[in-house]
Amino acid sequence: MLDAIIRGSLRQRLLVVITSIVLFLAGAWIVYQMPVDVFPDLTAPTVTVMTESHGMAPEEVEKLVTIPVETAVNGATGVRRVRSSTSKGISIVWVEFDWGTDIFKARQIVSEKLQLVSGQLPEGISQPVMGPITSIMGEIMLVSVDSEQHSELEVRTVADWDIRRRLLAIPGVAQVIPIGGGQKQYQIQVNPDRLKEYNITLDQVLGAAEEANRNFSGGFFQQHSQQYTIRGIGRAYSVEDLEESVITERGNQPIVIGDVAEVTIAAKQKIGDASVNADPAVIISIQKQPGANTLELTERVDQTLAQIEQSLPEGYSVNTHLFRQADFISLAVGNVAEALRDGAILVVIILMLFLVNWRTTVISLTAIPMSLIFAIFVLEFFNITINTMTLGGMAIAIGAIVDDAIIDVENVFRRLRENTEKPSSEQRPYMDVIFEASKEIRTSIINATLIIMIVFIPLFFLSGIEGRLLQPLGLAYIVSIGASLVVALTLTPALCSYLLPRQARRGKLEESWFTKKLKHGYDQVLESVLAYRKTVIISALVLFLCTLVIIPFLGRSFLPEFNEGTLTISAVTIPGTSLSESNDIGRRIEEILLDHPAIKSTSRRTGRAELDEHAQGVNSSEIDADFTLPEDMSKEEMLAQLREDFSVVSGTNITIGQPIGHRIDHMLSGTRANIAVKIFGEDLSRLRTLAEQVRGQMEGVQGVVDLSVEQQQNVPQIQIRPNRRAMSRYGMTVGELSETIDVAFGGEVVSQMLEGEKSFDVTVRYDEEHRGSIEAVRNAQFTVESGAVVPLTELAGVQSRSGPNTISRENVQRKIVVSANVAGRDLRSTVEEIQGNVAGSVSFPQGYFVEYGGQFESEARASRIISLLSIVAILGIYLLLYLEFGSLKTALLVMVNLPLALIGGILTVYFTSGIVTIASLVGFITLFGIATRNGVLMVSHYQYLLEEGRDFMQAVRQGSMERLNPILMTALTAGLALVPLALAAGEPGNEIQSPLAQVVIGGLISSTLLTLVVIPALFAQFEE
Repeated sequence: MLDAIIRGSLRQRLLVVITSIVLFLAGAWIVYQMPVDVFPDLTAPTVTVMTESHGMAPEEVEKLVTIPVETAVNGATGVRRVRSSTSKGISIVWVEFDWGTDIFKARQIVSEKLQLVSGQLPEGISQPVMGPITSIMGEIMLVSVDSEQHSELEVRTVADWDIRRRLLAIPGVAQVIPIGGGQKQYQIQVNPDRLKEYNITLDQVLGAAEEANRNFSGGFFQQHSQQYTIRGIGRAYSVEDLEESVITERGNQPIVIGDVAEVTIAAKQKIGDASVNADPAVIISIQKQPGANTLELTERVDQTLAQIEQSLPEGYSVNTHLFRQADFISLAVGNVAEALRDGAILVVIILMLFLVNWRTTVISLTAIPMSLIFAIFVLEFFNITINTMTLGGMAIAIGAIVDDAIIDVENVFRRLRENTEKPSSEQRPYMDVIFEASKEIRTSIINATLIIMIVFIPLFFLSGIEGRLLQPLGLAYIVSIGASLVVALTLTPALCSYLLPRQARRGKLEESWFTKKLKHGYDQVLESVLAYRKTVIISALVLFLCTLVIIPFLGRSFLPEFNEGTLTISAVTIPGTSLSESNDIGRRIEEILLDHPAIKSTSRRTGRAELDEHAQGVNSSEIDADFTLPEDMSKEEMLAQLREDFSVVSGTNITIGQPIGHRIDHMLSGTRANIAVKIFGEDLSRLRTLAEQVRGQMEGVQGVVDLSVEQQQNVPQIQIRPNRRAMSRYGMTVGELSETIDVAFGGEVVSQMLEGEKSFDVTVRYDEEHRGSIEAVRNAQFTVESGAVVPLTELAGVQSRSGPNTISRENVQRKIVVSANVAGRDLRSTVEEIQGNVAGSVSFPQGYFVEYGGQFESEARASRIISLLSIVAILGIYLLLYLEFGSLKTALLVMVNLPLALIGGILTVYFTSGIVTIASLVGFITLFGIATRNGVLMVSHYQYLLEEGRDFMQAVRQGSMERLNPILMTALTAGLALVPLALAAGEPGNEIQSPLAQVVIGGLISSTLLTLVVIPALFAQFEE
């Protein structure tokens, strides 16, 4: 192929160039069309199953609903974990499938299992339903609606009926969940004293309310060639219509609903509330469908909200900037793209500095766009978005993808210069020189590039969230490097044959002054190295051993902390706390946040939205706070100050995180923190005791912050136990009493009132005076069928007791979680100290055990896989080197570059963060491939010169001098291209790439400098 390209006709070479241009343009169009996101899809396919049970206690719901649903879905194909949360009246089960499972297949599996369960559920429990197709990472926006001129009912009605419906109509929106304000209801508030006065039962009122609001039909008839439909309009359209609806008639005197009840429009009983900047508001959460383009969807949502706001009555305000994932995506992707651009500029500078020739520079740089465009084609084929990981892979490769072209161009450049320096009679045709020069290094660059690609193979064996994060990065890197090899073997020689012969004829192929200076200095160094080669080898070995001593002092963590510009604060107070008290606590936390100079705005969601898939109690709040750090303050200082300020909020567990980090933690362990200590067992009381003991052992561990125990506690209850003997005297069954109490105190929806296209529930219940206190419940009176008025205390025992507020389960076992974040220390050593403390001080009874979950679990798994498979990759490298050189000893000599690269990489980690993350490990992987390439280039050139008949020491000296330029150029382009990433450690989008880049730069410095002195010394010592 190389012969055809260089020695072929002008048409053949032109075809290579034109094909490259067409591919570039096609790739540019694909880039324009591809979706953009901050990360690849990080969520394992999860199906949420929700079941309502009309006010049943948590332990009853657990036995009747949660356990049957868990049992049905456990063991289903592809299910990896089942979690559940059971609270009063609701069971939520999360069925998590293996990564890569098609979400529609997962939902089909769950649907089939639920059909088996549905027939087994007792009466009074609704059918289990699956939540919409979305994910925890799919919440793309928070929008607030408020008005100083309208009531909370009006604001919530606008959110529910005007905004929510319009947003759900946008393609790509999966769910829209409002919280806050008050849901409008038509309430028939029954006065039991009036029931007694009119001798009316609550059941009669319920029946009258149901019959007072319905249309009816009388069929149709034909007359005068027309068909007439008989339609009865019996629906109520106002409060007065309901009040005037007849219950019964006594002595020709009708008794209407208004005689025994007050009919009013009021807010439905709240289970959640919201505020913005400590002022009441309605907050709308917008979730996208899997695969939807976040940026495009956000733009469509913005357009729709702008249209809605214009159509709303005066006074309404819609705030679309509470939380916007698109803003972080744009900023993060923009930062990575800037780093990629700046890296490319540095590559240009290096090439010009070494070559001082615009033609050779252009030829080398052509590899960058062509390689990146080819990578785009592959990403499109695998349906992978443009995100910080794929862009990061390209940014990391930006310096390396020109290496093959640089090596080829530099060798052609040097051979052409040598050819022009010969007498005219000895000069060879330029095309022959270009062909031989490219052929000379072809095998070396193929093997060197294969080595770089091999070291990335371990990334493709990672599972879980670490695999989803790093595999697109690895794929983008490998494809870019592979494409650069194809470019170097095809387009680069073709361009050399076009652009360099003319300069060769004009004698314009001189070395730059910079390379002459470098060679002069290196020649002196090389002389000393070869003279004292044993000393050089021993010194390098000692330096490597000294570096290894540092490793035990390095910390370990999963991922670097993201810098999203937004905090997510979780505040959980004592279970049983009322919504109004939780609102006061949440408002106080917001005020503390807003008093901090870095915090710009806050939004709070307390309790649970009616459509939410989380069984969060009213004692829980989630606050999002946007921040901008002052110049004299770091994020760590801000967090430490906030934690200190929050200490005045007593009785509340406060955890500080960030939106994406918070969601990653939730996916890994089901909690909102880095570390989750899960305690499993049967008895809830024993679990709470053990959790407190574990918390006590974690409390004194350095680095542990935001320590909290899952708030599973007994909450106050009014327990009504039927007296069956007494009830039999009045002819009342337990079912009748149950329904009466449910209606009287809980309320029952009997119909809907229609207002245009809107519909609102009509509910029947006792008025607040007769249901709003313990005494009111105890003294409640009921009119039975016989007409007798009986107090509740005669029908049942009414006692104040306590019961669990919520029950958490995982893989068919009850659990309680002790969670914590880590600050000022690495994750692994913190967890190891916690494990030691718990194992030594907490005794778990038979049937009770502890598991440790969270980020460290993923870190340990990923580190183990990368370490084991890196050994396999190193063996693969050794095999390739053996095939290249045909000698086990020579192959081993080249691999000395690996420990030489480790020196700089380890020192860089030690003097920067001091913590090895998964990103750092990928940096070492990248480093091994690039460093080995330099050794291959140098040793292969030694052998080439020896085959030409050079004296051994002459071959070492000449080979080292001739490989100085390509080695320095490839190392500098690979290293300096990463400088923008390394310096942007604090910028959004660069959190993972920056530690990786720092390791590569540090390792390249040590490996390049030591390669130029150690490899010649080793080769001279052991190969002669």
